[in-house]
Amino acid sequence: MATSSVAFKSREDHRKQLELEEARKAGLAPAEVDEDGKEINPHIPQYMSSAPWYLNAERPSLKHQRKWKSDPNYNKGWYDRGATTGRADKYRKGACENCGAMTHDAKSCMERPRKLGAKWTGKHIAPDEKIEHFELDYDGKRDRWNGYDAASFARVVDRYEAADEARRKFLKEQQLKKLEEKNTNEDEEDGTSDEDDEDSLKIDEAKVDESKQMDFAKVEKRVRTTGGGSTGTVRNLRIREDTAKYLRNLDINSAYYDPKTRSMRDDPLPDADPNEKFYVGDNQNRLSGQALEFKQLNVHAWEAFDKGQDIHMQAAPSQAELLYKNFKVNKEKLKAQVKGTIMEKYGNAADQEMLPQELLLGQSERQVEYDRAGRIIKGQEVVLPKSKYEEDVYMNNHTSVWGSWFKDFQWGYKCCKQTIKNSYCTGTAGIEAAEVAGELMRANIARKEADQEIPAAAAVEDKRLATRGSDVPDDLVLDQNKLASALKKEDERKREERDERKRKYNVRWNDEVTAEDMEAYRMKKVHHDDPMKYLLH
Repeated sequence: MATSSVAFKSREDHRKQLELEEARKAGLAPAEVDEDGKEINPHIPQYMSSAPWYLNAERPSLKHQRKWKSDPNYNKGWYDRGATTGRADKYRKGACENCGAMTHDAKSCMERPRKLGAKWTGKHIAPDEKIEHFELDYDGKRDRWNGYDAASFARVVDRYEAADEARRKFLKEQQLKKLEEKNTNEDEEDGTSDEDDEDSLKIDEAKVDESKQMDFAKVEKRVRTTGGGSTGTVRNLRIREDTAKYLRNLDINSAYYDPKTRSMRDDPLPDADPNEKFYVGDNQNRLSGQALEFKQLNVHAWEAFDKGQDIHMQAAPSQAELLYKNFKVNKEKLKAQVKGTIMEKYGNAADQEMLPQELLLGQSERQVEYDRAGRIIKGQEVVLPKSKYEEDVYMNNHTSVWGSWFKDFQWGYKCCKQTIKNSYCTGTAGIEAAEVAGELMRANIARKEADQEIPAAAAVEDKRLATRGSDVPDDLVLDQNKLASALKKEDERKREERDERKRKYNVRWNDEVTAEDMEAYRMKKVHHDDPMKYLLH
């Protein structure tokens, strides 16, 4: 999973790689190991585990996620507390006016203020402190134990030992005081009770030590709170006599144990007797109890979201669970309703009386004789098997059943050739009327097509005559008056094109083109390849 190789892989190799990753995530295969022999978590996303191409990583590793380039200038040292460099014999200019050290001024001096400072007396010059500068790295700045002196812990041990000694001394005094009070009392009971009281007053150091060790099964856990956190005690409920998961089967090829999550998903002893096994793997928890109900709840939430329901399992779990409960109730109601409808229509054979044993076994007193071929010679006649549907039932005056006639991909009745189910039978008259109606329909369709072809041809001819730039037909007849007016209009249009000032404010436009307009356009059109064009215009 963590490999950064960009070499080409075939489809089969890619499929095997995906299967191996899924097996590692499920705990069926051991985790991948890096260069240092450490296991790589299979749940790390690929964009984090894949090394960049320029590192040329040949083996899977997570070094590219760590700070593997360390700066030599960084260190994890600390200040040498209380160290001095030297003591001067006389006061120096710029030194502390109070003690005479060069490493600080009078305002920052930590000594008792003198009546006359070292500047005026020149005596008792304090030594100079050792000034150090550290450039700490990321870990050094955040190391809470950096600069801690382990020898200073001896003072903590001495303080606790002194407290224990004082406690023992106080308890001893309390014991002696109670014994003196018992000796002065003459109305005490017999000696056996005195011995018991004395034993109870004695301090058993061994028992005290055992009481101190009673918290061996407690685990200190950091509990996150609003105020920054507090330390709480959580008792470890695991019984120490239980056998650990990884010790149930010491075979290397047995179920894989993940030490980080302390999980063993497979059964370590699959061949053992199920009645004698107390542990069958962590996968058993996923297939038992409320785990299956939770999976069904998730599936129902996904399907409801795909069908348009505004529901999300993680955003609103209570709403999703309530919707799932309502869905199950409605499903059971619908199931019971459908079952009741079917039983009401077809009956319930389970509620009926039991048939006689003779009928169930097929026995009767009727004698039937067969020949060698299996045909019945004497006795009961052969009964043709019938279906549960009604046969030979003619409705609405029909003499044939529905589906006895087929034409033009439609079923109908053979007696009247109708394709409408449950219609009334019309007999031969209906057949003749249907034929006449069909012929009339075909004649109407043919006439309509013929009428549409004639105007289309005329429109094509008119369009051809009115089309600009088309060839002039030989049989074209023009009106001379309309032609003269069309020539005047063409001259006016030419003048307006040459001089924009002659164009009127309100321009009227007419897109109807006549044959005379087309002829005027052809007559006034300038032919650039005509050698006589300058003489004509």
